[in-house]
Amino acid sequence: MAKMSSTAPRAADRILETATSLFYREGSRAVGVDEIVAGAGATKPTLYRAFGSKDQLIAAYLEGEAARFWSLLDTAVAGHPGDARAQLLACFDALETLSQQKGFRGCALSNAAVEYPDPTHIGRAVAVTHKTKLRKRLRELTREMDARKPKKLADSLLLLIEGAFVTSQIFGADGPPGVARSAAQALIAAHTRKADEPDKDGPDQDSRKG
Repeated sequence: MAKMSSTAPRAADRILETATSLFYREGSRAVGVDEIVAGAGATKPTLYRAFGSKDQLIAAYLEGEAARFWSLLDTAVAGHPGDARAQLLACFDALETLSQQKGFRGCALSNAAVEYPDPTHIGRAVAVTHKTKLRKRLRELTREMDARKPKKLADSLLLLIEGAFVTSQIFGADGPPGVARSAAQALIAAHTRKADEPDKDGPDQDSRKG
């Protein structure tokens, strides 16, 4: 009998890789454990030993998707050190490129939040944690660029991002995500204070709350 290579993927890795592909393409509710282990060439006991339950496997999948998202954004931001405006626009450039990839089905974390309305579900918890982190990061960048009402600008940009994720699944590569960058640019321009221009809209009430 041939000796198995030490570099062969572990069963747990194969299970997660297979689940990731199936969950993203079909939605995690629609995919059963039998389909996952068959595709991974593994067994149910192996899956349960590695992940405990299907819900834990879903959480591992979503955590991996979140990590990939942040890797993409961090790479985009790294090209514009010290320039928050350019960093934000680079994020929208990356989003447009991502939305044009074959098989793109929006954001796995956004999809999971819709699939699992129960706030106690572990998959929803991972999604909420990720989106909260994204919202916080957007607020940090809008503050860095000295925007008027930075929290409102950040939430407006977040709406653009989430809208791009959803509409890309409806209209494909030629959909609204292609104009998300220009919309973001207009929002940023409208919220950016010039050095000699008073803030006619008054103070950002949200910012006074921390």
